[in-house]
Amino acid sequence: MSRFLDIGPLRSFVAVADCGGFQRAATSLHLTQGAVSQHVRRLESTLGRALVERDGRGSRFTAAGETLLGQARRILAAHDETLRVFDVSEEPALTIGATEHAAALLLPALAGAFPGRRVRFRIDRGAQLRAALAEGRIDLALLIGTDSGGNAVGSLPLTWYSAPQWRPPAGPVPLVAFDAPCALRSRALETLAEHGLPAEVGCEAAHLAGVQAAVRAGLGVALMAGLEQEFDGLVARDDLPAARPLVLSVQPRGGLPAESAGNAVRALRELLARVPGRVPA
Repeated sequence: MSRFLDIGPLRSFVAVADCGGFQRAATSLHLTQGAVSQHVRRLESTLGRALVERDGRGSRFTAAGETLLGQARRILAAHDETLRVFDVSEEPALTIGATEHAAALLLPALAGAFPGRRVRFRIDRGAQLRAALAEGRIDLALLIGTDSGGNAVGSLPLTWYSAPQWRPPAGPVPLVAFDAPCALRSRALETLAEHGLPAEVGCEAAHLAGVQAAVRAGLGVALMAGLEQEFDGLVARDDLPAARPLVLSVQPRGGLPAESAGNAVRALRELLARVPGRVPA
């Protein structure tokens, strides 16, 4: 029986390694997680051996998987170079990374800043996005803060949120926060401390959905970016000290044409200039 290694499954397999997991690979490739898993199973069927195995809650490559990874990179490089030789290669997509804060409002503005160019998005924590920039896996990152040469584009107004029935307790204010390090977490603690209000982090979450679920359950209050947004099951609080906005910046990878970064900076500055409570860049 003839057996073939298709380019699509090989590209998914390499993406699992580069992105650190099936879900992130799927996001990067604009596929479903099920499609990426099916691609890997197809490779396993073709080669007749397991390529990925369970490792606690995650997964890791087997020895055969590590061997295939090196071969797959060479196959894809040769494939893509052949297309370029015949001038049929597709312009690579521009990959933009962003933290979850206000992504629903900001990312559409970025997509429209590059007419005629394919744009992909990656949603992740700031530390992971900075690592992806350094490794060249993303082209632009929308980050909180201006470290490492980012271009400030404006600021994110911050608002306290709680469940409708939540009331401040007599003791320390219970906070729901992102895992450290996190600029929002630090700003929440700093704001309360500056006003003499004791606080303690009673619930931590890795992602925005987890923070919102915990707040909705009445476990405490959370400081979140609120660009004229409403969150189901949550109410804004005006009985806690107002927090200073956080600076938002666009950071390009090394070697990215200045025009690409400039388009993103202009689009976001125009958008944030229309947001109430913002601080100009």
